Amino acid sequence: MTRTTAVPETVTIHVPFHVVKRGGRKEMQMPEGAAQPRKTDSTLLKALARAFRWKRMLESGEFTTIAELAAREGIAPSYMTRVLRLTLLAPDIVEVILDGKPASDVSLARGLEPFPLEWDYQRRSFD
Repeated sequence: MTRTTAVPETVTIHVPFHVVKRGGRKEMQMPEGAAQPRKTDSTLLKALARAFRWKRMLESGEFTTIAELAAREGIAPSYMTRVLRLTLLAPDIVEVILDGKPASDVSLARGLEPFPLEWDYQRRSFD
């Protein structure tokens, strides 16, 4: 005769958190002292991906001007120009952004502001 042990149908797990509103969205906030995973800035990632895609389209000759490409994408040429500047970031800064580990002050808004073209100055600026 085989004996089987009863397996509970439900399992209850207690996770301490509370819900806070941020910009009209609800977010879970962990208790003080709990390790907080760093959130990936998806807007910055998308902008970076678009910038490199647009750069490739311009360099390939598919589009001859930023104005032409911006019209096709349905955005203002001035915005496209600011986003395209992201392709001038130092490779290690781009890698850190892609890994989801940028410094806390690195955001899309910050990336669209003027920044130095020299990579050493960029590193100091984005630290």
